[in-house]
Amino acid sequence: MSVKKFDPMPTKDGYFGEYGGSFIPPQLESVLNEITYEYEKIRNDENFIKELSDLYKHYVGRPSPIFFAKRISNMVGGADIYLKREDLNHTGAHKINHCLGEALLAKKMGKTKLIAETGAGQHGVALATAAALVGLECDIFMGEVDINKEHPNVVRMKILGAKVIPVSHGRQTLKEAVDSAFEAYLKDPVNQFYAIGSVVGPHPFPMMVRDFQQIVGEEAKKQFMEMTGKHPDNLVACVGGGSNAIGLFTPFLEEEDVNIYGVEPAGRGFKDGDHAATLTLGKPGIIHGFKCYLLQDENGDPGKVYSVASGLDYPGVGPQHSYLKDINRVNYDYINDDEAIDAFFTLSRLEGIIPAIESSHAVAYAIKLAKKEGKGKSILINLSGRGDKDIDFVVENFGDKYI
Repeated sequence: MSVKKFDPMPTKDGYFGEYGGSFIPPQLESVLNEITYEYEKIRNDENFIKELSDLYKHYVGRPSPIFFAKRISNMVGGADIYLKREDLNHTGAHKINHCLGEALLAKKMGKTKLIAETGAGQHGVALATAAALVGLECDIFMGEVDINKEHPNVVRMKILGAKVIPVSHGRQTLKEAVDSAFEAYLKDPVNQFYAIGSVVGPHPFPMMVRDFQQIVGEEAKKQFMEMTGKHPDNLVACVGGGSNAIGLFTPFLEEEDVNIYGVEPAGRGFKDGDHAATLTLGKPGIIHGFKCYLLQDENGDPGKVYSVASGLDYPGVGPQHSYLKDINRVNYDYINDDEAIDAFFTLSRLEGIIPAIESSHAVAYAIKLAKKEGKGKSILINLSGRGDKDIDFVVENFGDKYI
């Protein structure tokens, strides 16, 4: 592990080391420059901070608690496992943290519509919720595979007043949903605001989403110290684009006594198109307007990816994660589908908490890590979402084994 004193990230041009930046069509340059300017203006504005803080407290239900998972810890017989309960937020995941920030910014900029992509549907639900709250239209692009898989969230988005637009090309999952949302944004970037759902995309989005999400780590750092008198020995979070992970990790990056683990989806195994372990098997490339580690085909284009968790099914990853990998500050590893589903049922049956399949990857890894770490150590998992959206899919596909 390498721990260093970090310079402010990103640079003014949006780079985290060699990653990030803004590789966009000329017609978007002035629009994104305006978003950057307006965000820099409001990020330290006392009135904006108070408005967002009040919504976090009275609307979202923050701070989310930390829970000691005693029964799982006893089962493992190693390190103590704790959960940062982002699943208890309004809308059921960490996504509401940045969606409220993006919606307030869009409203202040005079935009009339929010648009976004969604995989598992949690970002879509959170953005539809924020749009309803501030009074903006909302279009959500979602692959048809994910629409069928995450039906409860599709219904929620429609009830909240959002228009869910099916994406039927390619693999019909998250990457294609991002493609379609970008295409729609290009048609009217003046009146629309593309509320990107993770720490990905061109500058300033990786910075902006991280800033809104780091409340998770700020709370956790204080809460864990109050509970135990020290920092957690280990942090664990799942990584697709990487917003929940960077939210937990950021306030701990300079703490030498904290090991940090990001968990990618190994899917069905390391055959092309059967996984989405970007940081494990990818190499630097450009996707959706930014540079990052990228799973690529033989032509250097984004490769086909798969995960049982729709929210992790993406060939790229946040540029800050790419940088943290290169400097060895965060350990990036992986969990396969079977391990994630087993953890889904383990947490449900030992602690009475049904996790999102995305979060189950982190739970599965933490169980393995706890055995290695042994007694006297601690692990804090970012339980990034609840599994209401996944129960029909899990029962249909894995019920014979577990139920």
